[in-house]
Amino acid sequence: MFQLLLGIIYLSFISLGLPDGLLGSAWPSIYPQFQVPVSYAGILSMIISLGTIVSSLQSDRLTRKLGTGKVTAVSVGITAAALFGFSVSSSFWMLCLWAIPYGLGAGSVDASLNNYVALHYESRHMSWLHCMWGVGAAGGPYIMGFALTRGMSWNAGYRIVAVLQLLLTLILVFSLPLWKKRPRTVVSGGKEAAARTLSLKEILRIPGAKEVFIAFFCYCALEQTAGLWASSYLHLFKGVPSETAAFYASMFYIGITAGRALSGFLTMRFSDVQMIRMGCGIIGAGGLILLLPLGAEVSLAGLIVVGLGCAPVYPCIIHSTPEHFGAERSQAIIGVQMACAYVGSCLMPPLFGIIANHITVSLLPVYLLAILVLMAVMHEKLTEKTKRRTE
Repeated sequence: MFQLLLGIIYLSFISLGLPDGLLGSAWPSIYPQFQVPVSYAGILSMIISLGTIVSSLQSDRLTRKLGTGKVTAVSVGITAAALFGFSVSSSFWMLCLWAIPYGLGAGSVDASLNNYVALHYESRHMSWLHCMWGVGAAGGPYIMGFALTRGMSWNAGYRIVAVLQLLLTLILVFSLPLWKKRPRTVVSGGKEAAARTLSLKEILRIPGAKEVFIAFFCYCALEQTAGLWASSYLHLFKGVPSETAAFYASMFYIGITAGRALSGFLTMRFSDVQMIRMGCGIIGAGGLILLLPLGAEVSLAGLIVVGLGCAPVYPCIIHSTPEHFGAERSQAIIGVQMACAYVGSCLMPPLFGIIANHITVSLLPVYLLAILVLMAVMHEKLTEKTKRRTE
């Protein structure tokens, strides 16, 4: 039964990725129909991200009350409803309305599922599960493209994914007896005490919390900035044709997905801390390759190397959270980590856009390396605080 639940969790991670690429792939068909500027995709993205941040911060409270299984089932159900809402929308304001549950459905399930896996499964599964997220993230645009090339509208693409999410919701409902419940008491000072939800102020006071939040902010800022601006960097600075640049940029995500498949095997030999350090070193090497004044092929290699380096960092930071902070506080920590991740994804790529617009896009490797240095420093400080606490 334990392995059956693991299979369901793998399906859930594919499901988490499916909606992520839909808006970008559908937007060229949506904005002319609704007669809005192309930039309005940013409004929808911000609404979704804000909803995700809010629900991530509430994940500890919801998981303590409902349990991981129910939170996952309800969240996927909400996402399915939101996707169906997108599919029947006839104006931009309706998309904005449905974007609210779209975001709210994503945050809690992401934090809750990640914490459950961190507590109950080995590190290799965390890497492979996030590899499955990559499969889902690639599958969403594929489904949208399939619908559009078959003469259907973008609405049909959203409807297909909504049906898939609904099917997963039913599977999750039937799997509820398999999920382990969180303990209602914790051992503190040799005595049992009732488990309780921590406030954000209490979470921030935990030694190492600020460091891991900044590290997670930096990782997601780095990944999203590289993914968003790699194509522009290659086209505007390296002179690569736009179509070729788009293909080259996709290699970054292929590097992440392939790297996470490989990381699952490496975690059998190396600890989470060692994997994160290894990832930071590889990202640094990729950033330095991008800085070399050589041709586009070398830059492509640099992007792939950066993607490979990114692969172990996200899953290993999450998986190591119970080790750093204890099982009773890991859900609260991971919830805030997820919120920080979305803040980093929202703020740092646009900030580089301002730099590219007013200075030069050639600063992309420098920008990525600066974020990397801060992330590595914060992770080392976290590791040192954990070491002192356990000695």
